[in-house]
Amino acid sequence: MSEKISETSKLAFAIIAVFVIGFAMVGLSKMDTATNEQKEGAAQVTGYAALHTLASQKCPAAIKEATKEQVYFTSETESDKESYLTLKWVGENAKTGGFKKASCTVRTIVGGITELIIDDKVLISKKANP
Repeated sequence: MSEKISETSKLAFAIIAVFVIGFAMVGLSKMDTATNEQKEGAAQVTGYAALHTLASQKCPAAIKEATKEQVYFTSETESDKESYLTLKWVGENAKTGGFKKASCTVRTIVGGITELIIDDKVLISKKANP
């Protein structure tokens, strides 16, 4: 048993197909309208986020390894938002023999910690070759 599609149904399917194709074309054309400045800005934000993520993973682990103390919240940060990020902590257990202050710098060109200073003692010092 073969059922025939009525002319009205064919017309309805054709109209729906035209709308679907139209929406797809508009959507695809909107995707590529970002200016170079917008793309550059987005790339900078993504790069800084990656740098911050790297520092947030590597630095607390390095401080814990050196001092046996876990650090949580930074007291200060310094960055040019492109090539380096320095995180600083104030020790919570300084009165009971823990560290007083720690500083950790991560550089994108190295891809890791380039400087770790705890209580003015340099534990890691790598020069970034430009």
